[in-house]
Amino acid sequence: MNYNWKYEAPEASAVGTATRLAKKLNIHPILGKLLADRGITEEDAVRRFFSPKLTYLHDPFLMNDMQKAVDRLNKAMGRKERILVYGDYDVDGVTAVALVYKFLQQYYSNIDYYIPDRYEEGYGISMKGVDFAAETGVKLIIVLDCGIKAVEEISYAKERGVDFIICDHHVPDEELPPAVAILNPKRADNHYPYEHLSGCGVGFKFMQAFAENNGIEFNKVTSLLDLCAVSIASDIVPVTGENRILAHHGLNCLNSTPSVGLQAIIQSCGLHGKELSMSDIIFKIGPRINASGRVQNGGESVKLLVEKDFNAALEQAANINQYNEQRKELDKAMTEEAMNRAKSLTGFEEHHAIAIYSKDWHKGVIGIVASRLTEQFHKPAVVLTENEGFATGSARSVGGFDIYKAVQQCADLLENFGGHTYAAGMTMKVEHVNEFCTRFLEYIDSHIEEVQTQPILNINGILEFSDINFNFYKQLKRFAPFGPGNEKPIFCTKRVYDYGTSKVVGRGQEHIKLELIDDRSGKVINGIAFGQSSQARFIKTKNAFDICYTIEENTHKKNEIQLQIEDIRPSL
Repeated sequence: MNYNWKYEAPEASAVGTATRLAKKLNIHPILGKLLADRGITEEDAVRRFFSPKLTYLHDPFLMNDMQKAVDRLNKAMGRKERILVYGDYDVDGVTAVALVYKFLQQYYSNIDYYIPDRYEEGYGISMKGVDFAAETGVKLIIVLDCGIKAVEEISYAKERGVDFIICDHHVPDEELPPAVAILNPKRADNHYPYEHLSGCGVGFKFMQAFAENNGIEFNKVTSLLDLCAVSIASDIVPVTGENRILAHHGLNCLNSTPSVGLQAIIQSCGLHGKELSMSDIIFKIGPRINASGRVQNGGESVKLLVEKDFNAALEQAANINQYNEQRKELDKAMTEEAMNRAKSLTGFEEHHAIAIYSKDWHKGVIGIVASRLTEQFHKPAVVLTENEGFATGSARSVGGFDIYKAVQQCADLLENFGGHTYAAGMTMKVEHVNEFCTRFLEYIDSHIEEVQTQPILNINGILEFSDINFNFYKQLKRFAPFGPGNEKPIFCTKRVYDYGTSKVVGRGQEHIKLELIDDRSGKVINGIAFGQSSQARFIKTKNAFDICYTIEENTHKKNEIQLQIEDIRPSL
């Protein structure tokens, strides 16, 4: 992919602020700049950023309807009513259900959980799920990571004597469902200070409020934050504000005292003994949890996440690993077909988006395929298939473009839809697919900005190799956990050379293992450039080139760092 490198040299006033911060904190000036870039310039803000304490979390009762939700839950428990914890089948929904179920199960036994079948019931609250609840004596459903648009379904549940508490984070419509309480920081009348919580995060705030109201020690709730960290990373929500606090402590929990289910997943995917990061969740842990809902039923992932016996958890994790292998095979075949179909579309080069449909594609992986198309072509993409007589689709976006709005402007063609800035899902009658695709493309072509049509590497600072050492890496690590809104810093070093030992590696000889030297310090640093073997011939010419990279710890050599090269280009 041909990236545009974007670096804006700081103004004199910004340099002064960064220098002041660096001196006060005894850190490298570039790290002072990173703080200033994030708007962190005062001592209290720096302390909160580098030490995101749980005491900095917001009062959960600031969220609309929180007192109503706690009161209804207390009432249900007092009356010994049957409670059902209901959630979406993706990672966010599954972890949210596991968190709420595990916490409440410590204090109440008349409780169960329910994950709708992706293929039979589809996304969100289903009439089948409501019927199951009513027929099994459920009087209260706590729904997580969905439900904000389920006006018809919750009205039906009300008629059947079933109350709902909604814990969601997706954008609501003007009409809200007739639930007892609606916990959603994106409500138009929202009073809560932070609106970017994951679905699991909203569930956590509910349990935080319940614990506070009932005199339960807070650490009983925070011991479940490993699930929150998995949801925050997997659902690609901003790692800022309250999410940063939850992710920080969730990662600590994941690395020190993970739940039995997550410990089994960690072991099954070869991460045991490694310090886990948000990237490990995104690329290893999250996909395995997701695979159950994509190939079988998300309820299996909940069963694993609430499991108390480690040997049983290992068996379940092995099953989920198998589902993940099946998912990979489906993903690979569908992605190849979708890539070819996209490139053959009329006007593919001219359009700034991709919209494709096949009735034969597997519903469980269309979201992954949409992500692959977006990554490959740097265009918003929607992938549609047929299921139960309807067309169902998943859309993914590029940085800065709101895909939800593109879907929303086609609302008159849709049976239902939902999502947020970078991901959305929708269902429509098959006869509406062509018009939907046309209008989707037209909207994006007319609303996307030029800067959003090109892949960009935002460079945070220019370094020389003499600046880079393990101490610099340790200081940089304090900026973690990384994610949207707090991206891992990308640096640039100009005029570097192959030290003479760089080589192509990998099964398909697709990567380059580098040893580099710059022409100022004479320092040699190791690096890895994934998927960039096409650059190997140029690198071996001994000509100077510029590199963009992140700084990582070398997992094979303790207390050593290496560069993960994002892009390479000849020096001017």
